[in-house]
Amino acid sequence: MAFSPQFGAYPRTSATTAAVFDAGLRAYMLRVYNWMASGLLLTGIVAFGIAHTSLLNAFYPLVETPSGMMVHQASALAMISIFAPLAFVLVLSMGVNRLSVPAAQALFWAFCAAMGASLVNIFLIYTSESIVRVFFITAATFGATSLYGYTTKADLTRMGSFMMMGLFGIIIASLANFFFQSSALQFAVSIIGVVVFTGLTAYDTQRIKSSYLQFAYADGPEGAAKRSVFDALSLYLNFINLFMLLLQLLGNRNNN
Repeated sequence: MAFSPQFGAYPRTSATTAAVFDAGLRAYMLRVYNWMASGLLLTGIVAFGIAHTSLLNAFYPLVETPSGMMVHQASALAMISIFAPLAFVLVLSMGVNRLSVPAAQALFWAFCAAMGASLVNIFLIYTSESIVRVFFITAATFGATSLYGYTTKADLTRMGSFMMMGLFGIIIASLANFFFQSSALQFAVSIIGVVVFTGLTAYDTQRIKSSYLQFAYADGPEGAAKRSVFDALSLYLNFINLFMLLLQLLGNRNNN
């Protein structure tokens, strides 16, 4: 029996249970999206703040080339910032069950800040106008795809497995292109990468929605709080990768 302050005890019907579950699911998804959006905001603030202040010199100081040109060159700090997000992802992924809620949240904020530091160089490569334009294109693409993953009745599990295989292929091709420096291969990687991360966005959204049924009543408020951070991280990574790939395809490069 359930209890209502106004009407006393009443039988819990399937309709009542479904309504409570739907309200809880919507609240949880909203929490996940809020974490993701706030993380993106912090990443943007850090990247913009470093790129447009004297801190830029610590990450990408100006050096003179043999031809006499002054160019920005990555410092040791920049290289550390590029690889630092990977360490945060590994800690969050492997230790999410052992971390406290404040620790998981703090690591998420630290990760987003580190990601912002690693993206400073996009302001050196691309014009600010094209960065803003591609960001909104990414947001629209991500929003539409995530909405599809949330509302579709189709099972996207098989597509998710296929997209993960595509992701491994992208990683291998990117490593190979580090040595070959082929513009054609880079273009192909960017095109395939957009497809892969668009598909992963739909798959991850459906996975988050489906997994809520499994832990909604088992993990409790603390477990849900930690899981929302981890789920937000998955969507955040999809967004960042989709943004970077679209920027390679659609971004306008600086002349200098």
